[in-house]
Amino acid sequence: MIGRRLLTADDWREWRALRLRALATDPGAFGSTLADWTGPGDAEERWRRRFADVPVNLLLDLDGEPVGMVAAVPADDAVELISLWVVPAARGRGVGEAAIDAVVELAGDRPVVLSVRAANDPAIALYVRCGFVDDGADPDDPLERRMRRAPRP
Repeated sequence: MIGRRLLTADDWREWRALRLRALATDPGAFGSTLADWTGPGDAEERWRRRFADVPVNLLLDLDGEPVGMVAAVPADDAVELISLWVVPAARGRGVGEAAIDAVVELAGDRPVVLSVRAANDPAIALYVRCGFVDDGADPDDPLERRMRRAPRP
């Protein structure tokens, strides 16, 4: 069974552990690097500040083990999905879909947007399966594509 839990700043250690694992395991999937968040960047106050800047941080569990993460922020007239990652052993088991569904639920009547590395074919395929369409090149990063999902009817 896939569970999901909304984290608070007090849960920063759990988010940190999975985020650092994501950056180490799939470094090409993110705009951030492991080096950005380790060394001097690996400080409790910085992780807590991230929770203030990013209001929705969800941890996904599979049979009680944390196996995925996703975050979301308001973006103009939409909600932006960020930081989606699933541990390799849990991929293909519905965790990514559950993460996306949670963000779509929270978005309500607003569309959901995201940026994805143009070379990340598995992630793009997941987003397309979940109703996202290509929305063009990301103006802030030539290595990324923007995708958009209309709100639920």
